[in-house]
Amino acid sequence: MRKKALLKLASYTPDNFLNRLLGKLDLKNDAALARELDVTPGVVSRIRNKKAPVSANLLLMIHEATEIAIPELRRMMGDSRRLFS
Repeated sequence: MRKKALLKLASYTPDNFLNRLLGKLDLKNDAALARELDVTPGVVSRIRNKKAPVSANLLLMIHEATEIAIPELRRMMGDSRRLFS
């Protein structure tokens, strides 16, 4: 349920988020990003096209690859949801 809510947020911009990750990691394309994160290129494509959200597991993998704090990663992708109500 929470994952689908993320996809509907107007502020959720996975395209910009992935582009910023490419720059941070000095990678040329989504295939290189997928290799860096140890996921299939299809996962990155589905996220970029708002067909799938960034999972908690993937968010942790991105954190490990970039050393960017989880709250900052959430802000970068436009996830403005409160974690606890």
